[in-house]
Amino acid sequence: MTQANETQTYEIYAIRYATMAGRTLSMNFINPPDPHETASDLDYFVWLIRGEDEQILVDTGFNQAAAIERNRKLTINPVDALEKFGVAAADIHDIIVTHLHYDHAGNLDRFPNAQFHVQDREMAFATGRCMCHGFLRHPFSVEDVTLMVRHVYGERVIFHDGDGEVAPGVTVHRIGGHSDGLQVVCVETERGPVVLASDGAHFYGNIHKRAPFPIVYNVGDMCEGWETIEALAGHPDRVIPGHDPLVCQLYPRASGTVEAFALHKPPSKSFARE
Repeated sequence: MTQANETQTYEIYAIRYATMAGRTLSMNFINPPDPHETASDLDYFVWLIRGEDEQILVDTGFNQAAAIERNRKLTINPVDALEKFGVAAADIHDIIVTHLHYDHAGNLDRFPNAQFHVQDREMAFATGRCMCHGFLRHPFSVEDVTLMVRHVYGERVIFHDGDGEVAPGVTVHRIGGHSDGLQVVCVETERGPVVLASDGAHFYGNIHKRAPFPIVYNVGDMCEGWETIEALAGHPDRVIPGHDPLVCQLYPRASGTVEAFALHKPPSKSFARE
């Protein structure tokens, strides 16, 4: 057991469950930093935070119906991927939903014992007047948002206003930008604080080259969010983007049965500026 005066450290696993190929640079950057570069595909992840006494899930992915509707390739439902990784959905008691877009807040009906950590501003955004506009509404699923409202009425949602603690050594921080209530997750690990940036940075290139992703509610908040992410992590090697296939190349595979990658271990390549 961790002593009271010690900071608990966690293991973190990125579990890849879907992909989207055939992307162009303009789909990944508002203003591509180098038009000669090749566009990266999108990978879709959920993240498992494993401590001594608990397991916390970050985001819940999407299902086959959403994959067909959105023309994505679903390799495995995230809930089934967790099962193959040795984690039953019923054993998850805390889920951090970074934001309510379809690819981060699906499968909400498959975790019977979980409470969901959401930012106040994300819930207000996803149910407010901005959803009258198709461009802003498009990344959301009305079914997912409605189910989260039901969880609110079922007293299964814990709201955070800005910064909050989910467990000792696991904190959430609203940065907005991509969605008004987007929150990132900072996790204490054996190599220092690791920040799960979610869609605060889809790709390493978004944050390293200061090039915004095109699906955005507030560009200014997105740009300021990069500063927050880097300050929380303290080192560029400890920032994990939300959709970059490089994650699977940089971090050691942690399972032979599912695409899970150990983010608490150092990456094979450093992003530190020389």
